[in-house]
Amino acid sequence: MAHILHLTCSTIRELRGIRIFMENLRARKEALLRELIEGGWLKTKRVIEAFRKVPREDFVLDEYKKYAYVNEPLTIGYGQTISQPLTVAAMTEVLDVRKEHVVLDIGSGSGYQAAILSEIVGKRGKVVTIERRKELYEFAKKNLAKYRNVTVLLGDGSKYVGKFDRIIVAASALCIPDTLIGDLEKDGKMVIPVGDVLWLIEKNGDIKRTSLGYYRFVPLIEN
Repeated sequence: MAHILHLTCSTIRELRGIRIFMENLRARKEALLRELIEGGWLKTKRVIEAFRKVPREDFVLDEYKKYAYVNEPLTIGYGQTISQPLTVAAMTEVLDVRKEHVVLDIGSGSGYQAAILSEIVGKRGKVVTIERRKELYEFAKKNLAKYRNVTVLLGDGSKYVGKFDRIIVAASALCIPDTLIGDLEKDGKMVIPVGDVLWLIEKNGDIKRTSLGYYRFVPLIEN
């Protein structure tokens, strides 16, 4: 026996409102992508595709979802933010992540950067993301549940020991930790802010340090 679903007027209005909200988000996302591409912040196909695929609204607090595609950092609580899209684009581009890379992401926050990296490294790559604040670790873990190549850990990322093709640090350090340089594979690269200056570290026999300009980050808290 067939069942007919009768929708109330309020339900119809609610569904229509959700549809309009999602359409507006998609339009804002495309506008932001155009802004970042035209500004030279997004350059390579694999990074652009990752930004297009990952829904930033899934990584912000509910009350900020309508601002998900404003080119600004947004609070995620506990004195932390999800980074400005321009900053995420700049750091991801210069890190030069490839398919099958193993990447360490320090400062999970809400998990957005790890999701971008996940799309770039693909199914045969791996992302390890570490967050020291338990509440944000749980938030990131929930947000990243569907990203099967991402492992979310609770702890001090500056002291993590492993081997990685790429390392990205989302908080400002007082100096570049020797532990992290030791974690880099040969031909590895790391992007890390020290104070207000963003640095690219390249490891190929010698260690090469290149300043990438001034950015603002929350401080990296070490135990």
